[in-house]
Amino acid sequence: MPRSIASASLIAGVLFALTLSGTAAATDLVKPGVLITDKSLTPAQLDIMETAARRYDTFWNTGEEAFARDALASNFIDKTPPEGRKQGLEGPLLASRAFRGAVPDLRCEVEQMIIAGDRVVAHLHFRGHFTGTFGETKGAGQTVDFIATDIYQIENGKIAANWHIEDNLTLMKQLGM
Repeated sequence: MPRSIASASLIAGVLFALTLSGTAAATDLVKPGVLITDKSLTPAQLDIMETAARRYDTFWNTGEEAFARDALASNFIDKTPPEGRKQGLEGPLLASRAFRGAVPDLRCEVEQMIIAGDRVVAHLHFRGHFTGTFGETKGAGQTVDFIATDIYQIENGKIAANWHIEDNLTLMKQLGM
């Protein structure tokens, strides 16, 4: 093989590898304990939808903002935002930063995931310890353990909309509020 072709091939391979390194492999993403899928969707459709949901759920598990950026559409809409939350990507990023300031060891497990039509339903379980500050309340190491359910609408491989409900009563009791 001529040197210029071999060099071009090597450069192309390196560029491809660098492109992939910006996005986590599917093995790095949180996995649902139970996965239920719509049998009318093709394996490719299921993979695209599951990957978008797992990226976003991994963002909540790790706080790594690149996962949210990879998962959410540029026109993302939070259909059930708490009072004061900004729309678009900025909303979840700010929420995660604030909550991780209160619960730095926060973890999010996907107990079950249902993929049907253009929706993914994720039943999430959050755990950690309140060692930081939430509003004006300082944590004393209390255990945080609550659930949430999200419904993601997937368009073009990204989450375009999210409806969510969290067990805020349990959370507020655990935070001492």
